[in-house]
Amino acid sequence: MSKLVWLNGKVQNLEDAVVPAADHAHLYGDGLFEGIRFYNRKVFKLDAHLRRLYEGIRYLGFEMQMGVDEMKEVVLDVCKQADLTDGYIRLNVTRGTGLGLDPRNIDRKPNVMVMVSTISLYPPEAYELGLRAVSVSTRVIPPQSLDPRLKTIGRYVANIYAKLEANRQGAGEGIMLNTEGYLAEATGDNIFVVRDGVVSTPHISCGILGGITRQTVIDLCRNSGMTVREEFMTLYDLFAADESFLTGTAAEVIPLVSVDEKKIGCGTPGEITGKVIDMFRKETQNGTAF
Repeated sequence: MSKLVWLNGKVQNLEDAVVPAADHAHLYGDGLFEGIRFYNRKVFKLDAHLRRLYEGIRYLGFEMQMGVDEMKEVVLDVCKQADLTDGYIRLNVTRGTGLGLDPRNIDRKPNVMVMVSTISLYPPEAYELGLRAVSVSTRVIPPQSLDPRLKTIGRYVANIYAKLEANRQGAGEGIMLNTEGYLAEATGDNIFVVRDGVVSTPHISCGILGGITRQTVIDLCRNSGMTVREEFMTLYDLFAADESFLTGTAAEVIPLVSVDEKKIGCGTPGEITGKVIDMFRKETQNGTAF
């Protein structure tokens, strides 16, 4: 078993792989990425991740030379070579190579990387006891500046800065608002709240990334008969909730039990959160085999 990187057609061990110094994402954050999980040698939601990636490629005008089907084959082949049963795929596509902001003056052949590795976002006890978070002053980037549906490399500097805020307060996660004060997302996860049996999550228009795991949970909850609402919320709705949880590819589904030292509900993982976790874990057994 090994951690591998496929970079522009060449497979290397992770510790040996390097990118060009003048890569446009390295210089300016001008790239897109996807984080994808695989479980029991099946890649989870691969088609959905690739769809979002290629929508971003079209939006940003990357001169991509590799089609979706070829990209899919590469991802599955590198997973097969790595020979890990469970793991994490990091897929990067950058605009090209060259110094200067103007894309007209660089080599616009995209640099493409597929990394197969492992990841652990939170300690195991956080999934049992729940995560404690704080609200942070750093706001999500507004859609007037950059469409939040784009999973761009550069936008995550704001999220990292928000994570540093949470770290300074000894919290496991930071809760970010948008510039209008509405609840948006955690630094690397989407937010859900539960009140009176109704599951709610911030609307896409609040400036959040439309997470693949977020949509999976929405679908699972609705298919099980739960009411799910996508709406505009504030921190008040989080404090008034019976329970809360976060979702993300790296995080999967994790209970959120307090924010700003205020308990959410009883301050322990809730019943509906437990059901969502069970449904999600069962769903991860479906995927594209390699």
